[in-house]
Amino acid sequence: MTAMDITIHASFLPQTDPDAALAFYRDTLGFEVRNDVGYGGMRWITVGPADQPGTSIVLYPPEANPGKTDEERRAIAEMMAKGTYASILLATADLDGAFERVQASGAEVVQEPTEQPYGVRDCAVRDPAGTLVRIQERR
Repeated sequence: MTAMDITIHASFLPQTDPDAALAFYRDTLGFEVRNDVGYGGMRWITVGPADQPGTSIVLYPPEANPGKTDEERRAIAEMMAKGTYASILLATADLDGAFERVQASGAEVVQEPTEQPYGVRDCAVRDPAGTLVRIQERR
């Protein structure tokens, strides 16, 4: 069997406050803004690392997904508020520096930099929408 030529182009993370999401992902994490689109009173913001132009995160309004029932929308809103709806794993060569920058931004700290029993060192914070953001140290 031959390998397929497939890459990760974009991942979607919900955002409930586009300006707060932009401040976190652009100003705190240092991602570049690739697109910022408004439509129908909603806003989609595409960000990504400058040195990885082919990989992006789309910060989207969860209410924009058609076909959801009111009950599903309520469940999603509740999970986002608790921080259990979405997560992302990022990596950096300077975990301590990244953690200091994120902590200084006022983001909710879930876990300070820690050596994990499964062999990685990482930390965890929440973005403005409650998404769990784990940052792992590259070795």
